[in-house]
Amino acid sequence: MSTLLVGTQGTSTAAASFSERCPERTGVTVFHPGGVLLTDWRENLEFDGHGTLWVSHLAKNRVEGYAPDGTLRTTVPVSGPGGIRRGPDGRMYVNYGVSPLARDGGIVRFDPAADRPGPEKVVSGTPGINGLAIDGAGNFYLTRELATGILKIRPDGTRDEEWTRKAAVFGTNGLAVAGDQLYASVLVDLTSSLVRVPLDDPAHHTTVARLSPNPLKAKGLDDLTVLDNGDVVVAAFGRGELLRVTPSTGRFCVLATGLHMPTSVRVPRGFGDYDPRHDLFVTEASGRIVRVRVG
Repeated sequence: MSTLLVGTQGTSTAAASFSERCPERTGVTVFHPGGVLLTDWRENLEFDGHGTLWVSHLAKNRVEGYAPDGTLRTTVPVSGPGGIRRGPDGRMYVNYGVSPLARDGGIVRFDPAADRPGPEKVVSGTPGINGLAIDGAGNFYLTRELATGILKIRPDGTRDEEWTRKAAVFGTNGLAVAGDQLYASVLVDLTSSLVRVPLDDPAHHTTVARLSPNPLKAKGLDDLTVLDNGDVVVAAFGRGELLRVTPSTGRFCVLATGLHMPTSVRVPRGFGDYDPRHDLFVTEASGRIVRVRVG
């Protein structure tokens, strides 16, 4: 790892306060068991809002669709699947080529309501990508762990080079859109930064929190999600934790521990009886999918 060097224009360093554990009680249960660590790697997840949880299975080159009872309903072939998001059109969008050895990378989409969903390529020529976010207008945002600049791609597949150049953050991993703001976790950073990028003014990105007060205990941040109250929950791959951050203050705490290399976290929406006010779902490099009950 190397220390993050964020562009100085519009960038500030958050003097965040840290609480060892969040006050809420949490419990972890296994929604789907894993296999051999790393070889059963599940990378990302997203709910379609209509009763299916979609999971990127990196090791098996497919996206899996699960019912609320844990049953595997269907699979969609995707080479090296990574970030997955539901678009404003209701389709599921998935990064492909998420591997250091992949020669190509991009985005495919599929209809989650189809009897046999099939992938359709919508973006190509973007190797080295990982995380994905989509705004309300259908613009795509992609992270690159070993490059500077969060990629912005318009709905027609063209690149917004100016926006990308201004969003000059190195080594980003997870992404989430909340209103007119984009949040990004920084993997290649010993202080484990969480960055906020205004969608209409990316040059004024700011570091809202540094989640490793001790650089010798870097978190190895992965994907993240934004709660209804504006707090951000981010998966700490290297520490087996979920961290909750309040961006307005920079204050953060440990929400859950003992996870097995967590890679992504989401709030369940339209998924059986699971409660979006209290439940979180997490994928792991162990292959497990777990439910974290808060409160």
